Amino acid sequence: MRRLANLREQLADLSLEGMLITNRENRRYLSGFTGTAGALVIGVKEAFLITDFRYWEQAALESPDFELYKGGPRLWESVKELLAGLKWKRVGFEAGALTYKDYRSLEELVAALAELVPVTDLVEQLRQTKDAQEIELIKKAAAITDLAWEKTIGMIKPGVQERELALEFDYQLRLNGAEGSAFPTIVASGKRAALPHAAPSAKGIEPGELVLIDGGAVYQGYHADMTRTVALGKADPKQRRIYDLVLKAQVEALNNLRAGLTGREADEFARKVIAAGGYADYFGHGLGHSVGLNIHENPRLSPTESNQIPKGAVVTVEPGIYLPDWGGIRIEDLVVVEAHGIRNLTGSPKEKLLEI
Repeated sequence: MRRLANLREQLADLSLEGMLITNRENRRYLSGFTGTAGALVIGVKEAFLITDFRYWEQAALESPDFELYKGGPRLWESVKELLAGLKWKRVGFEAGALTYKDYRSLEELVAALAELVPVTDLVEQLRQTKDAQEIELIKKAAAITDLAWEKTIGMIKPGVQERELALEFDYQLRLNGAEGSAFPTIVASGKRAALPHAAPSAKGIEPGELVLIDGGAVYQGYHADMTRTVALGKADPKQRRIYDLVLKAQVEALNNLRAGLTGREADEFARKVIAAGGYADYFGHGLGHSVGLNIHENPRLSPTESNQIPKGAVVTVEPGIYLPDWGGIRIEDLVVVEAHGIRNLTGSPKEKLLEI
């Protein structure tokens, strides 16, 4: 399995005989195991999945490349038993995945057996580049998201509450094959659309208002993310002008995004357009973020991101302008980064401000 081989290549560089994986998404990425309890212990030749009685049959089916270690109810006791037989002296653990309490409990148990070495973002680095299977799953999640949007926009009418729209969008995600929502769906109308992460409220939508909906499907563990902004009734000139500016910024970024750019460089393409339009102070978040088994992954597309975007990354491109006491507009697509450009996975129309 290529993912295991990629991890094992890193062990020698870190002078480790093995690695303990406890982060749920990393565990799934490496083994295929979707259960909620367990750990991986991986060496140069060994690959163990430790889990308890509830998941033994499931683990055997989902993780054929791993030897199942039938642990008891106390995970750290099972880790100790396994390490005692392996006789490793330096074992890495995911520093960002263990609480201090869990680390102390594990350290007390294995201190006489092996040195625990903190490792940061080892598997997360591997996950930045999506393989063909992952891209197909994200593509499916994006298609479900497009369909949910298509089914939801007909419900945008005067008096309909933001939270009713969010519920409909979530329902359509599930109805069309999603296992859940990628994150709590955002619906914001009128002046509330100036809040980039507004939680849907009981506010009714009024004629002439902008309506922003941001959501996505989860399909077989992989996330999608999309935002569209529409007008209820006839849009006024300012609404159309700002929409066109945001769209221009997004298109500029999409046309220039490619593997090898830093996140800062990618962000700058859109930011320059918005600044030239006079709204530099009203685009306060980054251009986008990577997506996969988590909704927010690295690298990010932002003014603070100095890391390069690898070929095969899947990222959002989502510029926005948010004006207090007026509202906001965001347009977001999900794209695969390729050597000389991008492949857009989002199909929902955006060419002009839709008037409903």
